[in-house]
Amino acid sequence: MGSGFITEDFDAAQWENIEPYAHDLLNRELNCSGCLETLIKDCSTLAEHISEAGTLLSIAMTCDTESEAKRQAYLDFIENAQPKLSEFGDAFNRRLADHPAVGDLPPRYDLMIKCIRTDIETFREENIPLQIEEAKLETEHSTITGAMTVEFEGEEKTFPQMALYFESTDRSIREAAWRAVVERMSQDTERLSEIYDKLIRIRHQIAVNAGFDDYRSYIFEAKHRYDYSMEDCLEFHDSIERVCVPMMHEIQGLRREALRVATLRPWDVSEKSGGGVDIHGRPPLRPFEDVEGLITGCSNVFHDMSPELGGMFDMLRERESLDLESRKGKAPGGYQANLEKTRIPFIFMNAAGTHDNLSTMLHEAGHAFHSCYSSDLELIGERNPPLEFAEVASMSMELMSHPQWSVFYSDEEARRAKLDDLEKIVCFLPWMATIDAFQHWVYANPEHTREDRSEHWLELRRRFGPKTDWSGFEELKETSWQGQLHLFQVPFYYIEYGIAQLGALQMWHYHRRDAADGLARYARAMRLGNTKPLPELFRAAGLDLGFDEEHVASLIGELSEAMAEIRA
Repeated sequence: MGSGFITEDFDAAQWENIEPYAHDLLNRELNCSGCLETLIKDCSTLAEHISEAGTLLSIAMTCDTESEAKRQAYLDFIENAQPKLSEFGDAFNRRLADHPAVGDLPPRYDLMIKCIRTDIETFREENIPLQIEEAKLETEHSTITGAMTVEFEGEEKTFPQMALYFESTDRSIREAAWRAVVERMSQDTERLSEIYDKLIRIRHQIAVNAGFDDYRSYIFEAKHRYDYSMEDCLEFHDSIERVCVPMMHEIQGLRREALRVATLRPWDVSEKSGGGVDIHGRPPLRPFEDVEGLITGCSNVFHDMSPELGGMFDMLRERESLDLESRKGKAPGGYQANLEKTRIPFIFMNAAGTHDNLSTMLHEAGHAFHSCYSSDLELIGERNPPLEFAEVASMSMELMSHPQWSVFYSDEEARRAKLDDLEKIVCFLPWMATIDAFQHWVYANPEHTREDRSEHWLELRRRFGPKTDWSGFEELKETSWQGQLHLFQVPFYYIEYGIAQLGALQMWHYHRRDAADGLARYARAMRLGNTKPLPELFRAAGLDLGFDEEHVASLIGELSEAMAEIRA
């Protein structure tokens, strides 16, 4: 077959166009390990085309959730091509894993074959219709949240645009903005709970069909989590509770005193990040006025860090691989997606001029750099690293870019922004533990009622959360988990942020001591893509993978010292 057999005008979004290639891969004569290598390479080429077609449809849908045509095109791919691709993928995996010459393949294929054997174990044909139903519900969630806007100060505003008001030094404006947003969210609370109820049932059934007791044990296998266990995650939660939660309460105690309020209300501090209005009454940080200012500033930041990073970022701009402005009908959040055939990353976000927007841009650029560093690897599977390490690439970039923030800020503003960022890491880790622990409970108890769910959520909030006063909004607090899209769209994708945050802190410490050494470690590890197991990817940059209290405490201790230096 070979890549030359796939023409440039090949439409990989339609199963009828894919089918002849799939047929060839499943029926080609194979006599030796060399034939298997060619088969693997040809399958990778086909997968690149299919992945890019699906990614472009997904990008189009998230960039314009109001377009019925774009949503339908994406759903057509999910409903018509995806089921056939799942069946083909399983048949191909079995052909490869069962072939007598598979043991003669060179060591570069060991990790891939291990993952393939896991995929065979977790695949069940009866799950395909359930996975289509799951994808439809996830798409409905995107549509509902993408449509959320509020009338505020006489104008229609998206939720990302409302973030500007949460930083206002006028408490009454913050409260009015917060009330407007939660009132709008409450209109869809019932439907979002229904969607989540259905997703839990579907996911539990998928797990049972595949021979697992519950969705937790299924998803750990399906996500190829070979290097840490559910017990490690629970130990990580405990470490965060003991190390980070007291420090978070201390930071927020200072916030309460500085704001001169009896209690912190939800409009005084972000539940997720620990950020919020400046406690010294200074105006909000505004690093850029428009998207053009954000792009130009980031280009300067990356060129100053290294010509290599600057060149990679400018390529994204030149290839029109950035959709950054916030607008009505655009899905919330930010992401980086790989276009596997053209080997170009794409960045999506909702910029409204805040410091959080700048952080998101730096974060997603880190993902894009990872993609660029590993783009020379031949096979699609070799280029897609485990999420726990993918997030090291992005979180490290946020921290390593600190010295260049003067591009966006005065010296005083830069000090303030850096301190905010470090405090947010302390406060984010408890939120990460809350979301991960919540999912462990939800899927370990799939028969739970909504009342049970609310009760457990509130219990976790007491264990990990800030001491925020929600009086008058008790019902809303019970469903505040609905603001975390990962619960709906990417189940059990959250612990990765915590694991990666520990990796990123270690990378940052190298960079603070010697910037050139830090960037060299970064590049060396990122070039490996997915060619090594997770602990080896960490080791390639000189990082330790750990969950125990001592490891967490040593990293947060160094973070605390850096915060003290900035405050001095």
